[in-house]
Amino acid sequence: MHYKLSKDRVVFSIIAYSFLTIFTLCCILPFGFVISGAFSSEQSILEYGYSLLPHQFSTAAFRTILAAPGDILNAYGVTIFVTAAGTLTGLLITAMAAYVLGRKCFPHRNAVAFFFYFTTIFEGGIVPKYILMIRYLGIKNNLLALILPLLINVFYIIIMRSTISASIPDSLIESAEIDGAGEFQIFRKIVMPLSKPILATVGLFMALEYWNDWFNAMLYVDKKSLIPLQYYLYKMLSQITMLRELVSKVPQLTVVTPPEESFKMAMTLVTIGPILILYPFVQKYFVSGIMVGAVKG
Repeated sequence: MHYKLSKDRVVFSIIAYSFLTIFTLCCILPFGFVISGAFSSEQSILEYGYSLLPHQFSTAAFRTILAAPGDILNAYGVTIFVTAAGTLTGLLITAMAAYVLGRKCFPHRNAVAFFFYFTTIFEGGIVPKYILMIRYLGIKNNLLALILPLLINVFYIIIMRSTISASIPDSLIESAEIDGAGEFQIFRKIVMPLSKPILATVGLFMALEYWNDWFNAMLYVDKKSLIPLQYYLYKMLSQITMLRELVSKVPQLTVVTPPEESFKMAMTLVTIGPILILYPFVQKYFVSGIMVGAVKG
């Protein structure tokens, strides 16, 4: 059976699909420039600029990145471990804190929530944090130095507390308590399964923070075997930039300098690959939750 669309519906569909097409192109085209720049020669980028198709195909940027394959594989391994361990641990602590702060039976929840919120307004700064990490915790040149600084984010606790309080009714928790369930059992069997959308969202944000972090590695890590991917590529880019500046100031040098502009584009492709693979697995939780039918009338 065929339904005839109204004129307004047709006009709305045309406008909506046109807008979505333009918006999609605006998102895809920059990524196309990145791919093209990564496979372009340095000279063609300096001469013609960036384009959707390389003027002169070259893999020099990737050869530069893979010049020491053992080092970059080790950096990948460090980043993957830190991202996985930090995200899972931080997500568990954040969810537990959000659940406790949302429980009305917790008498001091407002005071504790204010204590958390206060730290987002007034912060000690880098120097006290550095002294705490190095002198008192003694975790310099340790994987914990890459995990602890990003482990807790008060903003995520506030978001998760609001979501849990709004999506999980008190009657559901009270019914579990009547059946004899304890707090940990309620948290593990009720709160966590019903909070998958917000857990996936916050978990993705945490993973992105760990994956893109290089600043903490610069502060707390000196060992080559503990350098994460972002800091490893950042150091390579800094060395290439310094070498090109030195060659430009001393014309008699005949050193072949690695590419710089195409190297930046290749860096982008190398670093975003795993995140693009991860995103489809958590995307389904962004659409809707699984709360429907949890409470029977």
